[in-house]
Amino acid sequence: MRYLTNRWKGEGGYREFFVIAVPLILSTGAWSVQHFVDRMFLSWYSAEAIAASLPAGILNFCVMSLFIGTASYVSTFVAQYYGAEKDHRIGPAIWQGIYVSILGGIVLICLIPFARPIFGLVGHDPLTQRYEVEYFQILCAGAWPPIASTALSGFFSGRGRTWPVMWVNAVSMGLNLIMDYALIFGRWGLPEMGIRGAAVATVLAGIFSFLAFLAIISTPEHDRRYRTIRGWRPDKALLFRLLRFGFPSGVQFFLDMAGITMFILLVGRLGTVSLAATNIALNISTLAFMPMIGSGIAISVLVGQYLGRNRPDLAQTSVYSGFHMAFLYMGLIALCYLVIPDIFIMPFAARSHAESFSEIYRITVILLRFVALYSVFDTLNLIFSSAIKGAGDTRFVMYAVVMASLFILVIPTYLAVVVLGYGLMVPWITFSAYMIVLGFIFFLRFKGGRWKSMRVIEGTTVKAV
Repeated sequence: MRYLTNRWKGEGGYREFFVIAVPLILSTGAWSVQHFVDRMFLSWYSAEAIAASLPAGILNFCVMSLFIGTASYVSTFVAQYYGAEKDHRIGPAIWQGIYVSILGGIVLICLIPFARPIFGLVGHDPLTQRYEVEYFQILCAGAWPPIASTALSGFFSGRGRTWPVMWVNAVSMGLNLIMDYALIFGRWGLPEMGIRGAAVATVLAGIFSFLAFLAIISTPEHDRRYRTIRGWRPDKALLFRLLRFGFPSGVQFFLDMAGITMFILLVGRLGTVSLAATNIALNISTLAFMPMIGSGIAISVLVGQYLGRNRPDLAQTSVYSGFHMAFLYMGLIALCYLVIPDIFIMPFAARSHAESFSEIYRITVILLRFVALYSVFDTLNLIFSSAIKGAGDTRFVMYAVVMASLFILVIPTYLAVVVLGYGLMVPWITFSAYMIVLGFIFFLRFKGGRWKSMRVIEGTTVKAV
């Protein structure tokens, strides 16, 4: 009992983790609820709409992830500056992330003309392809504000002040869901836009988040202490450091998403039913996965702050505190996937055609068993990769994801589906193996301890990876 009391109250303990993590868990959890309901509405609209939404949405997010991963790494700079009591460097770091996001927005807009040939190569059904193109193009047109929001939110999460992040994302989620329903089905005098309406709602929610974060950081008090406005000028040295450490994080995020995107696109060759069941299973998995993203961000922040104070021992303690809580949550969710899968699947069936959804339902129940298996091991992946990235060990994470994605996920899935003609279960075995192997790789890297001597801010010694 004394151990648990000390572990709760002490530095790097459970209470400190919860103070930072709970708003982030609620925030990323709200994001997963938003996408869950979004996909649910589309499953009510048509089987082709739900089948198209994940390939198009995840391809858009895959490209965005290169810039989101880089811009969001601002939070690590903020955490280490904050821990080192260099508050005047926080504002300039935020602005370098915004400049990265501008580049990302331009790249996404340039992809719009290529949407039709990209999805034409995939070979999905004609109506599904049409929906994929429409959804992808609208999301690309509105990509810049959400990328910029990840940089702006780093101002709050990096300092451990995570409640504003939660409130902004919660309001954004509410706006998205209301506009989703109105624009997909044509309610309250608005036009029925189907999958295009879902994309427009997502873009509007992203614009709101950006404007809300910008308004909060622009207050005179924040500007005086952190130079959130006065630090707007490009800082060549700081931008270079952000790219040095943040770009590998962005590449890792991109390659991780690219591997999953290729997996989904290849599964789509097995037909609309297999693709729809896969989309629903992966969408359900976000209910476990996205809250753990919040835990991972909290771990990165705590590691960054303690390393800024030159206390790697407390950084390690905080990581294990986060792991204990995340593992407990993931274990409970995995048990629910196995025992009561209907609770997660039935919302998708509520207004779907019973006959057409019956086969999708049967397959989804089976796929949730895979989700339950890899979710438990994915805790290792999320927590320990976040820990070493919070120190600056981003290149190792990038290399690990490259190798695992290529040789465990993409190539085996291609061989199974395209060359050997296997059904849906074999690709899902490779997907589960990918998640499990990554988890153990990052756990062993963390146990090695090289991250303890790493720093991302100037004025410190960074050990080569």
